[in-house]
Amino acid sequence: MMKTMGQQYKIIGRRFDALVKAAGIIAISAASLFLASPVQAASDWSASDDDALLFDLRSGNYRLGDGVRGYQTDSGICVDLADIIVAMDIPLRLDKKSRRATGWIFSENQTLTIDRDSDSVQKGKDSKKLLSGQIYDVPEGWCIDVNSLSSWFDINFTPDLSNALLTVKSDTQLPFERALARKEQAAKIRPRKSFDLSALPQSSEPYKFWRTPSVDAVVSVGGLRDKRSGQKFDMRYELYASGEIGKASFDARLSSDSSGVPENLRLRAYRTDPKGELLGPLKATHFALGDVSTFSTALVSQSVAGRGALVTNRPVERSDSFDRTSFRGELPNGWDAELYRNDQLLAFAENRTDGRYEFIDVPLLYGQNRFEVVLYGPQGQIRRDIKVIPVGLDSIPPRQTYYWAGVHEAGEDLIRFGPNSPIRQSGWRGGVGLERGLNAKTSVAASLFSLQIEGHRYDYLEGSVRRAVGPTLVELSAASDLGRGMAFRGQLLGQLGDSYITAESVWARGGFVSDQIDQHVESQHSLSVDHSFKIGSKAVPVHIDAQYETRSDGRDSLDITGRMSLNLNRLSLTGELNWEKRFSDIGPDPPDRLGARLLANGRIGNIRLRGEAVYRLAPEKRFERVNFTGEWQAGERSNWRAELGYDAGLDRGRAGIGIIRRFERFSLTASAEAASDGSVAAGLNLAFSLGPDPRNGKFRFSNNKLANNGQALAIVFHDANGDGVRQPGEKLAENVELTAGQTVALTATDANGRAVIDNLQPFRPVMIGIDSSSLPNPYVQPALPGVVITPRPGVAMTVELPLVSAGEIEGTLIRQGGGTIAGVGLELVDGKGRVVRETQTEFDGFFLFDGVPYGNYSLRIGKLSAQAIGVPMFLSARAVVDEDHQVARLGTVTVGARGNMADNAIGRPNPISAP
Repeated sequence: MMKTMGQQYKIIGRRFDALVKAAGIIAISAASLFLASPVQAASDWSASDDDALLFDLRSGNYRLGDGVRGYQTDSGICVDLADIIVAMDIPLRLDKKSRRATGWIFSENQTLTIDRDSDSVQKGKDSKKLLSGQIYDVPEGWCIDVNSLSSWFDINFTPDLSNALLTVKSDTQLPFERALARKEQAAKIRPRKSFDLSALPQSSEPYKFWRTPSVDAVVSVGGLRDKRSGQKFDMRYELYASGEIGKASFDARLSSDSSGVPENLRLRAYRTDPKGELLGPLKATHFALGDVSTFSTALVSQSVAGRGALVTNRPVERSDSFDRTSFRGELPNGWDAELYRNDQLLAFAENRTDGRYEFIDVPLLYGQNRFEVVLYGPQGQIRRDIKVIPVGLDSIPPRQTYYWAGVHEAGEDLIRFGPNSPIRQSGWRGGVGLERGLNAKTSVAASLFSLQIEGHRYDYLEGSVRRAVGPTLVELSAASDLGRGMAFRGQLLGQLGDSYITAESVWARGGFVSDQIDQHVESQHSLSVDHSFKIGSKAVPVHIDAQYETRSDGRDSLDITGRMSLNLNRLSLTGELNWEKRFSDIGPDPPDRLGARLLANGRIGNIRLRGEAVYRLAPEKRFERVNFTGEWQAGERSNWRAELGYDAGLDRGRAGIGIIRRFERFSLTASAEAASDGSVAAGLNLAFSLGPDPRNGKFRFSNNKLANNGQALAIVFHDANGDGVRQPGEKLAENVELTAGQTVALTATDANGRAVIDNLQPFRPVMIGIDSSSLPNPYVQPALPGVVITPRPGVAMTVELPLVSAGEIEGTLIRQGGGTIAGVGLELVDGKGRVVRETQTEFDGFFLFDGVPYGNYSLRIGKLSAQAIGVPMFLSARAVVDEDHQVARLGTVTVGARGNMADNAIGRPNPISAP
């Protein structure tokens, strides 16, 4: 691939001798005393290679074009007009034959005409005589004095010879700056380079005996006139708080009934440590007191919320069971949730009276299972929780022992103000479990339970063996209710080609009853197959499962479900058919039931759509229910929300409309709804968060969820001595944008170099770094890719991010024997083995790393490039970038053959070092 003319000149310019540049600096410093106005005296100066320059043209933090050529004249600096036109995308036509330049600058009323024959410059309606020293004829074309160019363009061009920069400054944002800003914003949305978080610096925030909590509040008021229930007025509120007490995290949730009277209060104190360093020798990853949820097993226990305590050393992200998992969490009033698996929409969770969402016993497939729970708030908020669950050899802990233990009263909140709604599992229950990996393919588990089910006490012993056999996982389980009955289970998850198969059989004898097996159930058998078909370029996931159940009361059943998903550009559709057949030993069999369900989620134009339709095909045909929701943006902070629905049970259609407005400190929505039977409703919803402001110790209001999510206080400073620690007197950096994981934060640092990043997922390590594209000076760069923190809910973690001076590293990559190598990916590695920069060699083997922080570096070839050209990755080249060597020129760097890898190993002295 050929270089552009600008790139060729840049290479030439960067290879000038340092003494020539120093002499140029002295000359321009002396000449600058006379640059207040264009030089009018005649000049005998003529262009020569010794006076040639090449600038990087920059406007703020944007780099324009591939470089601007110029010369150091006897009166100052001139730059090539054609390069300026191309770099700044100016509609100015330069005709060397007619010796005229005509067009306009940044708007059509800013016309400019330069006529060399008549020695005139006409800017708009103002015409002036072209003076000597304003334009020079050089081999490349017209070289314009920078002061004259600034006057003609109404912007300021400032040359910086020491850094080979030509900066552009303007009081208003120029058209090319707006275009670059749009491109930059789009680029920031794309996934960024991933890092090995364990290899990066870590920052931790110690627990305190007391840390003032952050509070998320939702207040709703509304009125209803219903044909069936009459008129009523509702006022509800929900408060969720999280902070620290006694060197532990705590959270609390207070909710009211429809009259604004407190209904229940949930409290929990806990510690979570993904590293497993809690409770000394127990090496726990999590323990909690208060309102907790226990673990589930294959045959006995189901995860149920209640007041009690639990402790475990299981990995934070590990599923309870290798073949299924459950998702639950807080679902404030007015919110709803969606569950996706591998981008396939599985289910909706509607708003419930207990303020929680639950997706229970969601099946897992063999391989990677990427789940995403998406929560939608009444003010247009969108919150995503992503969880990846591998099923395979990773499901077996090799030579590790995991344990858990818990006791709680199921279905009860720690503090309840209103009446209790009993559930099947109500009552005190407890259990303890162990799991041990015998080797890389086999693990065993055992657990002991005491549960209360429908008012009766049961004690259980359960055990299982799990084994990896080829591309499958097999688990055999057995459980006994200690003398009353037994249950057995066989489970298989596997992959056959592109199909994923799950098979399960359960047998219950002796009247065995548990959370997982209902009374009278004798056996349960299921088989499911998942396969993706290709239709053109589209992948169409198809799921089919069949379940057969036998019961001692003669009411056997067969259920078959088929589900197919299709992504059509920005629309995701999931269609489902379900056939239910029931058998009866007494009298005729009940009629078969056949139903269809359609889930839709996507975007049409600027409207985001979600919908669900349920249709009964047998025994009679009719719509069960239809619901559609559409949302569209009405400005940066406002959204409209419209709803349409029909409920066959009530024989009622309804329509609603709402406006959502997000302010800096709170969110507000107003809604109205009408039904086909004459019912009407209206409501107002206010949501806000209140918490400590880590910048000044005071309080702040926000429309972000401060209590549910983590926060980070980032401090950006110029590290003058390069020790990585902020010292008194070191300058703080203003208006620097930050990154949080793969995304760019929405706020930049203030005048004190501080910025707060909200909405961080709790207990998931995330890298907080600096977005280098927001730095106005390319020779000031982040010292590190970032610092890793593990956020805690409601707590602001402090991160200090140093900026250091930077330079460049250049050279030419050649083979043994002298041939250059083009298009090779190169990586620049610091002293700790981190890749800090990447580049690619040009057609002549030339490479350049710019914006390199001061330090010692080695070079290596990217893995794919090394494999493609058959050479070792490691090179012997070393480079030092510091104040004395801002540009490290490595000269030629030789790549050895694969057989000579030892000669190129890291650690071998480099005969060519930076000057």
